Amino acid sequence: MEMSMNIKQGEIWMVEFFPKVGSESTKLRPAIVVSHNQIGRLPLKTIVPISDWKNNYAHYPWILKIENDTLNGLSKTSAIDCFQIKNFANERFVKKVGSVDEIMIKKVHETIAKTLNPIYTLK
Repeated sequence: MEMSMNIKQGEIWMVEFFPKVGSESTKLRPAIVVSHNQIGRLPLKTIVPISDWKNNYAHYPWILKIENDTLNGLSKTSAIDCFQIKNFANERFVKKVGSVDEIMIKKVHETIAKTLNPIYTLK
């Protein structure tokens, strides 16, 4: 864990998801920080996990496909699971691996909103 962590919206971090309960994501895995940098009083960040892309995910409206590139630091085509939104303590963040651009973070926010209610849209 980095000692002077400055975890920001749009960054991708390796995050400790264990221990897991039920069908939650588990293990050390990448996640995108979706919470605003100025929101929250506690040392917590809101994240969504990233996992391996599977072709059947294309039919799931809560999963976004993300191609690996030098900006995001991912090693392969991946899936952003916007249904598994979580608030995690800063101590779970192990290492920053990259970030996403503003277009992708907005897509993630829109997809999260639609998991709450499919009629929601962001302006």
